[in-house]
Amino acid sequence: MALAQDTVGIAEPVKALAGRHILAATIGNALEFYDFITYSFFAIQIGHAFFPAKGAFASLMLSLATFGVGFATRPIGAVVIGTYADKVGRRAAMMLSFIMMGTAIIGMALIPSYASIGIAAPILAVVARMVMGFSLGGNVGANTAYLMEAAPPERRGLAVSWQGVSQCIAATIGAGVGMVLSAMMSPQALDAYGWRIAFLLGAVTLPFGLFLRRTMPETLHQPEDIGPSAPEGTDLQLARASVRIFWIGLVVLAAGTINTYVTDYITTYAQNTLHMPADVSFFAGVLANAVGAVGVIVGAVWSDRAGRRPVMIWSNLVCILITYPVFWWIVAARASAPLLVGISVFGFISNVWQGAFYVALIELLPKRIRGRSFAIVYACSIAAFGGTTQLVITWLLHSTGNALAPTWYLIGSAAIAQVAIVLMPESAPVVVAPRAP
Repeated sequence: MALAQDTVGIAEPVKALAGRHILAATIGNALEFYDFITYSFFAIQIGHAFFPAKGAFASLMLSLATFGVGFATRPIGAVVIGTYADKVGRRAAMMLSFIMMGTAIIGMALIPSYASIGIAAPILAVVARMVMGFSLGGNVGANTAYLMEAAPPERRGLAVSWQGVSQCIAATIGAGVGMVLSAMMSPQALDAYGWRIAFLLGAVTLPFGLFLRRTMPETLHQPEDIGPSAPEGTDLQLARASVRIFWIGLVVLAAGTINTYVTDYITTYAQNTLHMPADVSFFAGVLANAVGAVGVIVGAVWSDRAGRRPVMIWSNLVCILITYPVFWWIVAARASAPLLVGISVFGFISNVWQGAFYVALIELLPKRIRGRSFAIVYACSIAAFGGTTQLVITWLLHSTGNALAPTWYLIGSAAIAQVAIVLMPESAPVVVAPRAP
């Protein structure tokens, strides 16, 4: 009976969180991915605006390098804002990071081109990416901890899945905006100012997001009566006790990051490598992320019922097995239908295991260091692989001339992650409902 009472006590805040507070928690994450994915989709146009190099390849590489600079400041933001989330509160940390995100995305949209202000243009673009990276580094830890702490134990997977779902939704919207703009505008107009419109559309969410986040209930001091007891000790001792989980998280997140940014690169890949029309290429990005959101939810709900490990192990194994055949079909056909169907299949399956992983990692971290620990693990993985994946893929495609080169990068990272997933302990709480007499 005590267990049932504890369950009800934990579930009560979720009732209030079910609508606008979940939206408030995830809107920052959505803006993060809208910004980064919009940059990714418009990398060619941004390169022309800020990096007018002699060759198209050099301009694109400079643009992608600036995209990657934002990842370098993520670990710093993870430490600073993540610690703030663990000491002051999740809501305060999310407010701070959201304000910084808004400043960076508006700044990126309004920076004049190289033709207007010369070398100051790329410098300001780099600064904007660094500010964005810093704010995002701490945002994800506070957000994920908040969603897990506010959820009843039997629905933690579904609650935390909104982190991944918001990413996919934002990517879908970003690709959709790109598709609409490319259909409505001439290539010259898209190159000159169309990509700026895409960034400014993301900034529309800022007042709404700030209003919602101000009304969120705090979860930092909420007791956790269900699940394994947290070890005692200082913050440093807690971190040392969790080193194994940190390393497992880094490895698995590396694979997830590579997978995410290869999928997000599909628009550029379809245009530059497969030489497909811009509208079809943008639609492929929309579709991949839309079905990816469904995959995250399926994996999360499945993990709430069957446990985190089985979902991660089997879905990642299937992903490893289908990657090469799917991309081989896309490259061999170089037609709209295979591209759209193939990337949809890959997008769904590759996101199922991620729907179970995020909640598993956050559940395994002690609450007192949860915000900063998750943020640091996530930021370090993203910094190492999110900022380099598209550069590596572009380089591989350019140096080998093989359109299937990205598949080996995907398969290799997923295979290493499979080993880490097998070593990951089960974290799903067992909630026993009282039987009727």
